[in-house]
Amino acid sequence: MAGVSGCIKYSMFIFNFFFWLCGSLILGVSVWLRISNSGQEFLKSGESKVDLNPAIDLLIAVGTTIMVLGFLGCCGAVRESECMLALFFSGLLLILILQVVAGALAVTKNPQIERTFNKTVEEKLPLLLLTGPESEKFQDLLKGFQKKYKCCGLVKGYEDWGDNFKNHYESCRCPQEVIDKCLKWKEDIYIYQKSCRTAIMEYLKNNLLIVAGIAFGLAIVEVLGLVFSLILLLQIGKS
Repeated sequence: MAGVSGCIKYSMFIFNFFFWLCGSLILGVSVWLRISNSGQEFLKSGESKVDLNPAIDLLIAVGTTIMVLGFLGCCGAVRESECMLALFFSGLLLILILQVVAGALAVTKNPQIERTFNKTVEEKLPLLLLTGPESEKFQDLLKGFQKKYKCCGLVKGYEDWGDNFKNHYESCRCPQEVIDKCLKWKEDIYIYQKSCRTAIMEYLKNNLLIVAGIAFGLAIVEVLGLVFSLILLLQIGKS
């Protein structure tokens, strides 16, 4: 159609085709993990007993949204449909706004989040000293976490376990090659010195830059999509 740039039109199509492919991949893998027996076995194969199904459900929603937007962008570009392109533009703009708001909230609410986290950790401390189904469930969870993240206890290290530590020290035990980062508990037994609260905070801070980089990269891609779709909409409107 006269007045519509073929370069913009097909750039928009290619951009959204890859967008749609990414959404399809995310959705396909997420659904497989959620409903297949082998997928559920994979999720439960780690040492941590954390339920990952809510995160998988979120990925299903994200994959579906990306697929729908990619479809609208592809079809809107090829058919030069103002309605589809307008829906694509609106959806992508909404996602970008939500990302910005989420980022701003993460920065401004960080001290409050840290206080809430510390409070939750301190509320869980008594479970390490007790026996019973609820206590044992939390203790098993923490033991897997201690082994994976090379930490011990929640706040003060092995002391958090009290008398129970003698029955659960194996998950805190250091291998011989890293005893310089550990402390001696008994003869020939070294345990991790770092508390799991500290390990969690270090993990989050170390990965914050990666998350910020991914978010920034996504924002650039989204802005490009908005620019392409807006230019195409204006050209279709004038033709």
